[in-house]
Amino acid sequence: MAKQLAIIGSTGSIGTQALEVVSGHSELFEVYALTANNNAELLIEQAHRFLPDTVVIANERKYPEVKEALEDLPVKVWAGADAVAQVVTAGPIDIVLTALVGYAGLRPTIEAIKANKTIALANKETLVVAGELITALANENGIPIIPVDSEHSAIFQCLNGECHNNVEKILLTASGGPFLSKTKKELESVTINQALKHPNWNMGAKVTIDSASFMNKGFEMIEAKWLFGVKPEQIEIVVHPQSIIHSMVQFEDGSIIAQLGIPDMKLPIAYAFSYPQRLKSAAPRLDFTACKSLTFEKPNTDRFRNLTFAFEAINRGGNMPCILNAANEVAVEAFLMGKIGFLHMSDIIELTMAKTSFIAKPAYVDYVQTDTEARIIASQMITGIWNFKQ
Repeated sequence: MAKQLAIIGSTGSIGTQALEVVSGHSELFEVYALTANNNAELLIEQAHRFLPDTVVIANERKYPEVKEALEDLPVKVWAGADAVAQVVTAGPIDIVLTALVGYAGLRPTIEAIKANKTIALANKETLVVAGELITALANENGIPIIPVDSEHSAIFQCLNGECHNNVEKILLTASGGPFLSKTKKELESVTINQALKHPNWNMGAKVTIDSASFMNKGFEMIEAKWLFGVKPEQIEIVVHPQSIIHSMVQFEDGSIIAQLGIPDMKLPIAYAFSYPQRLKSAAPRLDFTACKSLTFEKPNTDRFRNLTFAFEAINRGGNMPCILNAANEVAVEAFLMGKIGFLHMSDIIELTMAKTSFIAKPAYVDYVQTDTEARIIASQMITGIWNFKQ
């Protein structure tokens, strides 16, 4: 029987590519539920094409639009954040793809784990914010978390069959984003459009900005710590601008296993859906004769301070990674709105980490409160910068 999928965040970059995978393998996968935050138009289009049991629009103001557009279809229409968290628990669902961006992915992931659903994790912020809680809950319920990020999928693949061998180090590759060669002075005046032009990957706006600031790689380091049970000092960030090697694992004998491929998110998405099988793909193959050079370098943490903040947050533990994430989400939104400059984002994150209340052993309610407090503090700093600019 075809696996039943819930795609949480179906109108984003990962969600739309996941539906392409489904279209190419309709005998293996069916869409049971689709959710979107604001993009009602695309959600309606997807519902007409895939005829899920349920769709959810998180923005309740857009419920009438979606409801009216789908009234002739046998599709349930729900609205609101509570509905997003509820739909993942439906009995027929086999796999929940959490493709939401940011903190919003935490609650649906928790509910899906409690409902014994396999998690295909594309929302790295879930493990950044509450990695200890999520991994403990998954272990308690015996639920697999299969990574969808290209880097973590690569590590996951490198570790297959190696459960009895000790990992010495994970080599987490980074493209370097669009500003790898820019000086700190040049970074002061980069534009939003420049930051949104990633050299290798086609991603959503928020993830693209995180890639440009190296925060995405900091988040991926934290995610790797929880997914693979390693210490932060066992994770090395390696800048690899060609994005051919998606990540590597070094074992205690010195051997290194790497996963390579073209930059195409549909490949790790399909692998997460079909694991442990690999599906036939029409994607272009990597031509080694066309790879004139593969280069590697260390990240510059003087220019890209967010990477340092991420290591500081996970080493301190508690709710500090939650603070890091909240401050970053607010800062990125402000940058995309033109309220602050590119380098201001790091300043806001650093100060928010210093000013928000620290909790060494947070429960879920503490994460919720921390997220709120950190966003208020970060927003106040942004208001100050914006008023000064005016």
